[in-house]
This record gives sequence, C-alpha cells and structure tokens, in this order.
Amino acid sequence: MSDGGKLILYLRDVYGSKLNGRLDIHLQHTILQSESRVARDVRPSMRNTLSGLVPGIYRVSIFPTRYRPIRFFTMVQDGQTKKETRTLPVDPEKVTGIQAPEFADLPDDLKHVLNHSEVESYPDKKGEYLYLSFDHIQKAGLLNIYHKMHATSFQNGRNCFSFVISLIRVRGDRFFARVSVDFRDEVKNSLSDHLFHEADDSLHNPPVGYSRAGSFKTQDQYGNLQLSFFLKNDSLDFMIDADIDNAAGILHCFQVIQHHLTGEGTHPYDIHEILVQHQKLDPGYKLLV
Repeated sequence: MSDGGKLILYLRDVYGSKLNGRLDIHLQHTILQSESRVARDVRPSMRNTLSGLVPGIYRVSIFPTRYRPIRFFTMVQDGQTKKETRTLPVDPEKVTGIQAPEFADLPDDLKHVLNHSEVESYPDKKGEYLYLSFDHIQKAGLLNIYHKMHATSFQNGRNCFSFVISLIRVRGDRFFARVSVDFRDEVKNSLSDHLFHEADDSLHNPPVGYSRAGSFKTQDQYGNLQLSFFLKNDSLDFMIDADIDNAAGILHCFQVIQHHLTGEGTHPYDIHEILVQHQKLDPGYKLLV
C-alpha cells in the first residue's frame, strides 16, 4: 500500500538564503476538500518536507511573519516526491532598517551628483551631509533608481545616470533631478533600439515654470525605469522625474497573495526585491528583517 506523495518546499529570500522568523504552511487539495494540511509556527528551513499526501493538485499558501505571503498550485503524485523552490519577498512593514553603504563607499558618479545637489528640505546640505540626512526610505529609493539608471545604457555605452547633473527632490518612490540637455534626445533615439518606449505622463505633473516634454519607460516586464521629462519655460533646461514602476511586479514575480497588496503604492523595499530577484541587479544595500 502506498504512503501517498511527498512535497518538499525549498524556501529562500531573494539572495538564496534561509528566511528569518516563523511561517505557516497551508495545503488544500483542489478536489477533495477534506484533504488539507496545516503546519503552524514552523521555523523556516531551506528544506521543508510534507509527507503522506493524497495524490492530486494542491493549493499551497505560505504565511511568513517577516515576508509577504505567497500562493501557488502544485501536483503531487502517488509514491513520488515533488520539489518546489520558491522565493519570498520581504514584507516592507517588517523591515527594521537598511544596510546602506557609507558615503565614502558610494560610486564616484553618485557622490559627484550629491556634492552638487540642492535638495528641497535640505537647502544647506551637500555631499555626505546631504546623504546622511536621508532616512532609510529615501536612501533605498535613491539607490534603487541610481543602480537601475546606471545599468540602463545606450548603444554608445553611456548610461542614463551619466546625464544627471543634480538632485532636486528625493522620495522613496522617485527623485527629481536636473539633467543635461541631450538626455531626452538620447532617450528618444533609443526607441528604435527598443530600450525605451513612450509612456503616459498624465500622472507626472510638471513643476512650476516647467512643461511636460515626454515620458518613457524601459521594456522590462517588472521594475521598469520611467523617465518623465519637463522643459523649463522659455529656456532649454530639462528636469526629470525618475521612478521605477512596480505595477503588478511584486504580485506576479513572487506569486504574492493579491489581497495583501490592496491599496498599497510603490514601496522602495518591494522595488529592491524585484531588482534583485527578477533583474539580478544589486541595488547596493540590504534590507534588515
């Protein structure tokens, strides 16, 4: 007589490491409603085994204490072992801080921009003093966008951040910056190379004294860079609103349970997880949970 099927869950974070905290694992057979399994308050392991399962398709729900819950379906066959590897993104509300680089360890081009910036709310601070004034959310947002822009290069080898002159406003989900006059033309020329495509800019309002000058997104499925340009009235000076679009990325990239995302905006910690997991791009800091 068969002992049923076995399911082995390999659970990890975006760096491939063991999860912190505790978790509950719920298994529900999709046909036989009486066949369910719940493992509560489990200490996370890289390998979690559930044995003696009735064959069939199961809905697997994982509820961690420090990561976003995920759900997926899997087939268990009689007398066989099914292996599933899943990555869980950090729950931003459970992040206690970030492990960010010191100013001296930042890339030279980012230090140069910080040294020449006049950021709203920090009128008398530049360089290291400006960087130290940012909270964890601002630093995460700045580093996310910097590394994404730096990794986005044109045919001539020049990257997007190399066009940034100075920062004007830094938020967790975006930053505003003055950029060199040739940046917009470089982005528009890249449309034929399918690096960027034109995007809706109706939600990106121009600052006082500026007019809309086009918005463009990279082609990434998740975590795409959006650059919205503004042209100063009666002058050839450009400003950008740079952000990384989460859209449904955190939902589909990790199979996060949808109702846990209702009403939430783009969070820089979610962007961190998408960049590391989906794009294999290191934003230069780590989340502490």
